[in-house]
Amino acid sequence: MFGLYAAIGLLTFLLYRRLSPQVEASTDNPPVPLGPSRGIVYRLAALFSVDAFGGGLVINALLALWLSERFGISIATIGAIFFVTSLCSAVSYFAAVPLARRFGLINTMVFTHLPSSVFLILTAFAPTIWIAFGLLILRSLLSQMDVPTRSSYVMAVVTPEERPAAASVTAVPRSLASALAPLLSGWLLTVSPFGWPLVLAGTLKAAYDLTLLRRFSSIKPPEER
Repeated sequence: MFGLYAAIGLLTFLLYRRLSPQVEASTDNPPVPLGPSRGIVYRLAALFSVDAFGGGLVINALLALWLSERFGISIATIGAIFFVTSLCSAVSYFAAVPLARRFGLINTMVFTHLPSSVFLILTAFAPTIWIAFGLLILRSLLSQMDVPTRSSYVMAVVTPEERPAAASVTAVPRSLASALAPLLSGWLLTVSPFGWPLVLAGTLKAAYDLTLLRRFSSIKPPEER
């Protein structure tokens, strides 16, 4: 398993090596540090960190542990569940494009992500594995639509020269927040077998969605104005 993971990483490296610089968006000016867009990027980075912390509470390893202890199912069954939910997540990426074109980036981010957070909370209360499985599928069909739209929104509301800096500023806090979250999630699972990490994760993500809608619905990218 680890050898296959490393091989796929090497393959990814080789594929990137074959890319030409022509794939990059052209600009007359070189990349610069954040300037006029600093305020909006910092606010977005803070919100994205809340979302990432919530996601870190339910990483697959801890979710697999909870499913195993809660329903007594095998690792093979859990692997099959993650296989299906991952396929559903992949499909959701494609659905994000027409939705964003029709309803806008912020609306697509919020009104797909918010129901997925509710489904995550409900999973903690599922009485059977089949109900939990169904809720996780519903969550997967919606939860990843905000990923491409989030990146598009950040790139659209900053100047072209600021895009590399904006990508870094919004990505690093997300990584740190998601790295800290499993500490709390593991402790919660030790204290109680109930799915408190799922409830807390869904609540944080819902709060993120509502705050994002309130603070940024009026800040539209150029193509939506």
